[in-house]
Amino acid sequence: MSKSGIKVSAPATVSNIAGGLNNLGLALETPADEIIIREGNQPGLVITEIQGAAKRLSSNISVNPAGIAAYRLLEHLGETQRPIELEIHKKIALDSGLGSSAALTAAGVYGVNEYLRTGMSRNELLPFTLPAYKAEEAYDTAAHILPSLMGGMILVTDEKELTFKKMYIPAGLHIAVLYPHIQPDNRKWAQMICNKNITFQESLDLSQHLAAFVAAMYTSDMDLMRSTLHKVQPHEEIATLIPEFHTIRDMAFRNGATGFGIAGAGPSMFVLCTDSGAAKNIIEEAGNHFKIIKKGISAYYSRINHEGAIVY
Repeated sequence: MSKSGIKVSAPATVSNIAGGLNNLGLALETPADEIIIREGNQPGLVITEIQGAAKRLSSNISVNPAGIAAYRLLEHLGETQRPIELEIHKKIALDSGLGSSAALTAAGVYGVNEYLRTGMSRNELLPFTLPAYKAEEAYDTAAHILPSLMGGMILVTDEKELTFKKMYIPAGLHIAVLYPHIQPDNRKWAQMICNKNITFQESLDLSQHLAAFVAAMYTSDMDLMRSTLHKVQPHEEIATLIPEFHTIRDMAFRNGATGFGIAGAGPSMFVLCTDSGAAKNIIEEAGNHFKIIKKGISAYYSRINHEGAIVY
């Protein structure tokens, strides 16, 4: 007889919006990782099964981001010997730039919290996500973890302390996400971005772009948003490693995209649009283009997910 439990979902995320690599991130409606939490057969927390990435994702709770975050919560509660099983259904591609590790972290800590009915709020769970930064299989920043847990679009105000502001979302924002099927070294790609030396003028430009984007969000000024995002230049060293990046970028803007960029450290690309038709047309054209050149791609249409991690 199967044991009862709960199923938790935590969404993929996009960061690196308007030049705010570690400052700004949003939650998507799809894809999302799922974890089933149920009573175990032996004392302690164990990961019993991983579907979707079994050969690339460890079931060791001291390595797996979901296990790390959940175990830290259990330590806080004095419940490390409580028999709990995690069954992971990995639906966000690893090394996609879409917050794969962050979703596991969010689903693990939120799911165990809900399973135990502790009454702790999402804000109270944040400290237990911090150790997941150091996981062997994790490199996502707060700009991924916070929106996956909290939902919405998050402005990170302090990376180390995980303080943030959940931003106002104007009506009419639609997102297309394009994930080329390549296997990058995301740690290396992230280091390429973070270790790049930039001039004072480039730093000033990035600050102005981020400030203008935040202002556009709060005032529903789509013209300002469009003009700002069109000025944001991609990290060229990363862009050259993403198949067809500039071709897809040009196509997206021809089809009415408001903004286009590299999701996180890549290789996924995100497109912001002010109507669903443009987003869906871009997805269709990108799919046709990759079919012609015989390369694989996954595409997702989404609105901003306001819920974050949920039980369902």
